[in-house]
Amino acid sequence: MTNLIRISKKLSNSGFCSRRDAEKIILSGRVKVNNEVIKSLSMKISLDDIVKVDNKIIKVTDKIRIWLYHKKKGYLVTNKDPLKRLTIFEDLKHKINIKFISVGRLDLNSEGLLILTNNGDIARKLELPTSGYLRRYKVKVRGVVEKGKLDSLKDGIKINKINYGSIISKIIKQNKNNTWLDVLLKEGKNREIRKVFLHLGYKVNRLIRISFGPFYLKNIKPGEVVELKQNKIKNLI
Repeated sequence: MTNLIRISKKLSNSGFCSRRDAEKIILSGRVKVNNEVIKSLSMKISLDDIVKVDNKIIKVTDKIRIWLYHKKKGYLVTNKDPLKRLTIFEDLKHKINIKFISVGRLDLNSEGLLILTNNGDIARKLELPTSGYLRRYKVKVRGVVEKGKLDSLKDGIKINKINYGSIISKIIKQNKNNTWLDVLLKEGKNREIRKVFLHLGYKVNRLIRISFGPFYLKNIKPGEVVELKQNKIKNLI
């Protein structure tokens, strides 16, 4: 019996887009299955069915690939930007030769480790808080930080009706002008570290992600991308 999968799953597992974006693309009428436009999110197809987005064939591979990328400050994690700013996809178009998506994001002014993959299900699995993966950041803030304020974040904090989970922070070094912090958290909501520390009275001047679960930035240089070996991927997945 032929295995059937949802059309959104096939799109996300091609590295074309995330599962969430796949659903939007389907509903917009941009997807064809065997040359017929479909808009049903519940539709299931076989691996032999021909899927097109904007009349371009989408290919799926069973081989899961994962890359570790050192994102530079000043790059957006998006496919298109109406303001024509630099994006990681422009930076990587000659470094990775297949479609890929990012596991979560780093904002324009943040830098450091970004995980990339060609498989939407893996991306979703890695980025969900339920995965239990800790994210570690090296953060530079303006001014001298009070340890008591850092301790107040251990049980989470609510800012403008948004709940932020536990954040474990410790001072690495500081002077009268700036403080470097080691920051550890699980969730990573949009601009979470910047918002939380600004709420405490400290503006973030620099934010570098150095690890994400079992993945580490280590000696990867800014702008460099390193592909994980298949045996490491199998152990992780």
